[in-house]
Amino acid sequence: MYEKIFDLTGKVALVTGGSKGLGKAMARVYAEHGANIMICSRNAEELTAAAAEIGDGLSVRVEWMTADLSQRGHAQRLADETLQRLRRVDVLVNNAGSNIPQRADQITDEAWDRIVELNLSGVMRLTRALLPQMMERKWGRVIHISSVLGLGGKPGRNVYSATKSALIGMARSTALDMGPFGVTVNCISPGPFLTDLPLGVLTEEQKLEFTNRTALKRWGRPEEIAGLALLLGTDAGSYITGATLLIDGGVLANTL
Repeated sequence: MYEKIFDLTGKVALVTGGSKGLGKAMARVYAEHGANIMICSRNAEELTAAAAEIGDGLSVRVEWMTADLSQRGHAQRLADETLQRLRRVDVLVNNAGSNIPQRADQITDEAWDRIVELNLSGVMRLTRALLPQMMERKWGRVIHISSVLGLGGKPGRNVYSATKSALIGMARSTALDMGPFGVTVNCISPGPFLTDLPLGVLTEEQKLEFTNRTALKRWGRPEEIAGLALLLGTDAGSYITGATLLIDGGVLANTL
């Protein structure tokens, strides 16, 4: 009865920000379970290497294209190109995002606009472009990558936290819109993972602070997000929608 609930054979997964870190790990687990893959980022060299790793030893297709989802028009281009090459998208993981730490009294319009466009507006546009073909087939999985900072806060993370909180609200409403069409919409909220984004903006003292706040006393490895992404991207998670699932090593549990 449960033999194929994680099977993605014949389906297509599009993972933005899929050239490294969490995105690459999620793309690989979908490929290992039979899905053909499209990944995107802004760096063609990184995408070429990532596509080879994702498809290594597997008989699935792994496609890639460059896109900057902070730029209007790129989301639609990505959607159109993916549908042209792979004919469908069944699982959409909105993973691309960035962070420009600024104190509340020092936020620049340029930083605000760029992060909102990439972390929120680009997600909306790509989701909007791909929902109709999911609705037509009565099956789809949309996963927004939020953050523990979408549920909590940290000094200097005003714009980032605002966008990641907004993804949670958008997922809830979109889940209600899409439920009648068999499309689930959820958020994953990661805590401290060993990826380029947090490691590139945190000081050594801040990295240690995150380590100490976790229950497990360590940072997460990118592959540790794979099981949760697989659950939400397959029939195994068919009754989970409008939810935000935390994967933070116990950071939010630590209220002291």
